[in-house]
Amino acid sequence: MKTIAVLGSTGSVGVTTLDVAGRFGERFRVGALAAGRNVELMAEQIRRFRPELVSVADPEAASRLKELLGGHKVEVLTGMEGAIAVATWPAAQLVVSAMVGALGLRPTLRAIEAGKDIAFANKEVLVIAGEVVTRAAERNRVRLLPVDSEHNALFQCLEGRKRSAVKRIILTASGGPFRTLPIERFATVTVADALKHPTWQMGAKITIDSATLMNKGLEVIEARWLFGLDSSQISVIIHPQSIVHSMVEMIDGSVLAEMAIPDMAIPIAYALAFPERLPMDHLRPLALAECGALTFEQPDFGRFPCLRLAYEALGAGGTMPACLNAANEELVAGFLAGRIRFVEIPRHIETVMGRHHGGPARTLEDVLETDGWARAATRELMR
Repeated sequence: MKTIAVLGSTGSVGVTTLDVAGRFGERFRVGALAAGRNVELMAEQIRRFRPELVSVADPEAASRLKELLGGHKVEVLTGMEGAIAVATWPAAQLVVSAMVGALGLRPTLRAIEAGKDIAFANKEVLVIAGEVVTRAAERNRVRLLPVDSEHNALFQCLEGRKRSAVKRIILTASGGPFRTLPIERFATVTVADALKHPTWQMGAKITIDSATLMNKGLEVIEARWLFGLDSSQISVIIHPQSIVHSMVEMIDGSVLAEMAIPDMAIPIAYALAFPERLPMDHLRPLALAECGALTFEQPDFGRFPCLRLAYEALGAGGTMPACLNAANEELVAGFLAGRIRFVEIPRHIETVMGRHHGGPARTLEDVLETDGWARAATRELMR
């Protein structure tokens, strides 16, 4: 039996992770959970899985959680120290990193230093501190198992293959809700419009990132660290049907693809059970005859400047990806709160990146300093 800890248990990935773990209770034990302020859902998770340790955002959330649990016995911690305690819980063999944004960096890095394998759903951790994280994983002999459907697909296609035989990897993107919207109408996009993703059901932040294609840009940077490839070897293609999750082109011209219905339970199950596979008989099978045509098109950097900015940040290297990510997180939060327009997200990111002088990203302090600077600069722009 494999014991797991989940960072971000009440988010979309965390909920699906626990659903998979619950369906295979003879294979997985859920020992520790960390979440934010959704204590009602966490209380349900605690009653079902009976973890020994949980963490929530703050003392107020902890007090409310204890009220909901009544006499149920579980240790409840709070804040960053609580999340780190969950990430380093001694009995855990695998930590699912599914917190939103840069918040997951410290707990994930501490889990790696404690020798835990990581199921990565929190792409921002590798975006802002890829060198730090991968170096720590190598030093502690920890496996980084991708959960994002695209990276999980690449992981499957690359398994057992020499990197010298790989020409490039191809990340697919649905194109989001604005793939065909005239550019002149972007200025009137509302929050409700941007949250209507045509294929996936996800949290608000990642859904907005999918609408700007920043999500795909972050995945490009993540892929560089997961698979040790140059930016010239990482391509993006729009695939609206979301059936082909990613592809690998070999040097002999062969192209390997991983295909499945768009359901996060599949890559999560593969990461949890790796190197084995789980029978996911409760999901509908992929029926290609019913899918009809599968189409592909090149992404338009004019329509989606966030993707261009992500490639530029990767090319600049050092702390620039951390700057990009911090600015984007602040701007997405500002858009969701009605403080800025949709079109201002890429404009302000480009401004902040232009003001950032950059530098090496060899230590946690390097990236955290940049993260703090970029957030402050972005908040000033939004004022």
